[in-house]
Amino acid sequence: MMLNIRDLHYRYPGAASAALQQVSFSAARGQVLGLLGPNGAGKTTLIAQLAGMLAVQQGQIEIDGQALAQLRQTQATRIAIAPQEYAFYPTLSVAENLDCFAGVGGLRGQHKAARIDACLDFAQLQNYRRVQAQRLSGGLKRRLNLSIALLHQPELVLFDEPTVGVDPQSRAFLLEAVQQLARQGCAVIYTSHYMEEVQAIADRIVVLDQGQVLCQGTLHELLAGDATLQIEVEAPATLDALLAVLAPFGTASAQGKGARMALADAGQLPELLRQVSAAGLRLRQARYGQTDLEQLFMSLTQRSLRD
Repeated sequence: MMLNIRDLHYRYPGAASAALQQVSFSAARGQVLGLLGPNGAGKTTLIAQLAGMLAVQQGQIEIDGQALAQLRQTQATRIAIAPQEYAFYPTLSVAENLDCFAGVGGLRGQHKAARIDACLDFAQLQNYRRVQAQRLSGGLKRRLNLSIALLHQPELVLFDEPTVGVDPQSRAFLLEAVQQLARQGCAVIYTSHYMEEVQAIADRIVVLDQGQVLCQGTLHELLAGDATLQIEVEAPATLDALLAVLAPFGTASAQGKGARMALADAGQLPELLRQVSAAGLRLRQARYGQTDLEQLFMSLTQRSLRD
């Protein structure tokens, strides 16, 4: 693994609880790791430490076996971040921004010019190179963030909510760009509140809440198991009445105005629905299928990722 995080712990001064508690996971080259969690889960703290904005208090972060602090002293450009905020000079043009950040990172001469052109091509910004950054659309500003992050050919790229506030076309472009970076051999960590994005692009997933790792693994590993039934009935039926009907078919739990349960055998579904009807309960909606990431998270924390 390129990145190894072991027993990471961080507490902000004066905070009642730790932002990170014994966090451990790894990330490999050529893969996208989806880092998920609600607000306050510890994602931003973790990304800030990886980006060198916060020092490690306890635990270890290693890149190819070397401590992150040592690496940043000699090879800081091996790690780059495309942040949620716009990280460029608004009054400079697209090309001027790239020239500025390339120079700060030590690029010079023909190599600098070649990297600027390559990053403009990758982000499809060649037609906007003379446009003042503040005049770009939201999606183009995100692409400028991306192109700046890639100037020094980083091996680990951190994406912190890169699609917030962008149109669907720009979102699709950015997601494809993330996957392309992984195909080119980068290790990618991608944080987002949008479950459908992560489910579409991530090879591995880590779910954080209250500073701790709730679960981690491949998408297949995390979502494997029995298919789930989500069911609601119309008022004035009570939730207790619905749960009583479902009890012979397995363990059901309340979820919102309805119930949720795992069904090992899809053949049980017709009889289950017949029993619901026989009990005088009017079906409002039923959804049967494999668990998705948001359902997984809710089952772990009993709350939505968008809270």
